[in-house]
Amino acid sequence: MDAAGYAGTLRGVSALGCEFPLMQAPIGRGAAARLATEVSRAGGLGTLGASWTEPPVLREQIRTIARVTDRPFCVNLVLDFAQDERLEVVVEERVPWVSFSFGLRPELVRLARAGGSRVLAQVASADAARAAAEAGADALIVQGVEAGGHVESVVGLLPLLAEVRRAVSLPLLAAGGIAEPASALAALAAGASAVVMGTRFVASDECDAHPRYKARLLAAEGRDTVLTDLFDIGWPMPHRVLRNSTYERWLAAGRPPPGQRPGESEAVAEGIPRYALNMPLSGVDGDVEAMAMYAGQGVGTIDTVEPAAAIVERFAAALRSA
Repeated sequence: MDAAGYAGTLRGVSALGCEFPLMQAPIGRGAAARLATEVSRAGGLGTLGASWTEPPVLREQIRTIARVTDRPFCVNLVLDFAQDERLEVVVEERVPWVSFSFGLRPELVRLARAGGSRVLAQVASADAARAAAEAGADALIVQGVEAGGHVESVVGLLPLLAEVRRAVSLPLLAAGGIAEPASALAALAAGASAVVMGTRFVASDECDAHPRYKARLLAAEGRDTVLTDLFDIGWPMPHRVLRNSTYERWLAAGRPPPGQRPGESEAVAEGIPRYALNMPLSGVDGDVEAMAMYAGQGVGTIDTVEPAAAIVERFAAALRSA
């Protein structure tokens, strides 16, 4: 690693307060307490995806993590949805980090910081980075268009990092397409203080994703992902997913708009419409392959499902030896 990359690694440790400059992305409902706990215990920053969790359940999840480890962890809240009650729980439980994505509400940033939480804000442009810095964010997650799941950016990660680095002086966490150590090292060398991985942690033992979803990740290459707005029921926001039978059927029909899409009245699993945002979780019984299987462009480097701690340790070893 060159001097810039080595300096980035050291900044990551101090910026996140954890042993290694590595954060686990929230990855929706699949990022529950077990996954966040194991990432944090291993020296990374585990994240609890809490945007749709009922506040009493969220409180118990936070306490579950805190009972197991005293290392830092994060709670993510998507601001396209009302999050005031959930943030109250986060503040009351004194969660070390809270991350806000898909929006910026300066009053929530102030509330989180006043309660003792440090704030990460996800950004997809230099203008958004300036606004988050002005609102009081402690660090920024810079999400490139390569990312899996819901995506705001239209720019690749490395060019976006360069733009944001010129715009603000806050620590930057690089997200999007990072699923193996070489990509992480490249992002650190480009000025990131730490890296954020989502798809790599979906393919972990502790993630609550369906086994058939994890198997698809192992078989996929980057070209098998597509940025689309197809799975829009519940949240009409662009997202990167694996091409599947629902996508191919819609494509063959000429990309019709909502209301005219093939199979629109069908449920792929109990209570889950074909075009819903739901990722397939372990307890789902139905046409799992037809559901939204979120994946970033780095998916082609993932070839095994393994414990989250092993993922963290392998990346840490690469940083030490670079």
